[in-house]
Amino acid sequence: MEVSASTLTAWISAFMWPFARIGAVLSVAPIIGSRVTPVRIRLMLALMLTWMVQPLVGPAPAVDPFSAAGVLVIAHQVLVGLAMGLALQIGFAALTIGGQILATSMGLGFASIVDPQHGMQVPLLSQFYFIVGVLLFFAVGGHLAMIEVLAKSFQTLPIGQSSISGDVLWGFMLWSGIMFSEGLRVALPVVSAVLLANLAFGVATRAAPQLNIFAVGFSITLLLGIAAMLFSLWNVGPVFEGVLRSSFGMMAGLAR
Repeated sequence: MEVSASTLTAWISAFMWPFARIGAVLSVAPIIGSRVTPVRIRLMLALMLTWMVQPLVGPAPAVDPFSAAGVLVIAHQVLVGLAMGLALQIGFAALTIGGQILATSMGLGFASIVDPQHGMQVPLLSQFYFIVGVLLFFAVGGHLAMIEVLAKSFQTLPIGQSSISGDVLWGFMLWSGIMFSEGLRVALPVVSAVLLANLAFGVATRAAPQLNIFAVGFSITLLLGIAAMLFSLWNVGPVFEGVLRSSFGMMAGLAR
């Protein structure tokens, strides 16, 4: 059996272009795209997913993958994949920002550890909420939804036939503010409790000026914040589930 050069080029392009989009998504997606995940694991997952979604990709454009036009097609697929992965990353950033707000209000801003996801120092509460988000992500089947959205993207945004418009990118930038609004929703119960405690300390200071409020208030605020955080954990699940729905909707919108 002889294989011609044109047939071999068609086989390579049919696999390389969807691999570029899938690999770009996995390179920036939460958990999988973190620094603690070996590159070999990401590469194996990208190859496996490319092989799985190959029947849904459709016919590849008649472009030489090693030509200038082929490089442009690859760059476009990488751009689409990075935008889709970033949309999911923003959803997890809401929990991290919520943990930072909590740590600042409770006086735990100095308690920082190295985040293996980004390789930088973040407050301890941010890492705690991120771990909660990871558990919720797998519990609700977020990884399966991500694969489903990624597979359908090859039907809504075929390879080499369309591109992301400027209006969609502008809408994506406006939507990215969700990480601040939803992060505040996560931290709002604890921030409200700490604010009421500070108001009570202010009244106590006016009533008894000789009271050393800084020595007593810090420990009470810390204990009250931890108790309020434990009682408000039920609020994290519904909020994060809504954030995931919005993230997956934005991923599908970018590939439309």
